[in-house]
Amino acid sequence: MSSDDVTEPVIPDGVTGSVLSPDLRPAAEALFGDRLDTATRYVALLATDGVVRGLIGPREAPRLWDRHLLNCAAVAELISPSATVVDVGSGAGLPGIVLAVARPDISVILVEPLARRTAFLEEAVAALGLTGQVTVVRGRAEEQIGLLSADVVTARAVAPLDRLAGWCLPLASPGGRLLALKGMSAADEIVEHGDAVARLGGGTPVIHQCGVGLIDPPTTVVEIVREREVVPKTAKPSRRAGRGGRRR
Repeated sequence: MSSDDVTEPVIPDGVTGSVLSPDLRPAAEALFGDRLDTATRYVALLATDGVVRGLIGPREAPRLWDRHLLNCAAVAELISPSATVVDVGSGAGLPGIVLAVARPDISVILVEPLARRTAFLEEAVAALGLTGQVTVVRGRAEEQIGLLSADVVTARAVAPLDRLAGWCLPLASPGGRLLALKGMSAADEIVEHGDAVARLGGGTPVIHQCGVGLIDPPTTVVEIVREREVVPKTAKPSRRAGRGGRRR
């Protein structure tokens, strides 16, 4: 399906948060640059199809810009130029699609196990003109071990840090990083799960505040470097893919 075959989404009346407010516009322009129009079309998709298909809660629709898009886009400051990114448990494309829109230089693979979500993701990628930059893979993260490898692995509100590290670190290249978008619990999770992260081959978790001076509150991100390879007990032996993030 090409972008020409996709009907332009219409923002429903009353969903005020799907319209970029003047107070948020400076941050949006700084984070999305000349792709702000693409970000706006993505918001429209989330506010319409995303809500109708159960990917976005109706109560979240009025907060799409501040709570979701800007929150995710701020993480782009931690991603190196031309990086490959795997987004685990992508759901409606947060943060994977947002990062792809904000950073046209990176390649993104969206990993999501549910068919209804991957269908939406594939349609969104086509509608936003991201085909070639963004790939959708249906499956669980643990099923991709040995098949995917990336410079950065992202996840947002997926699981506690120990389980997240177990799923995501094996998908990072040696020296690659997990960027976990977290909330107020970030510091407590590091204390609670630091030993588990180390056993999984991760370095000392570091907390970053992204978007300082642009968004309030800033986005809290836990960064974990993959320092060594630890093959999970449940993983089947498989040759690892190269840095390009391609599936075998």
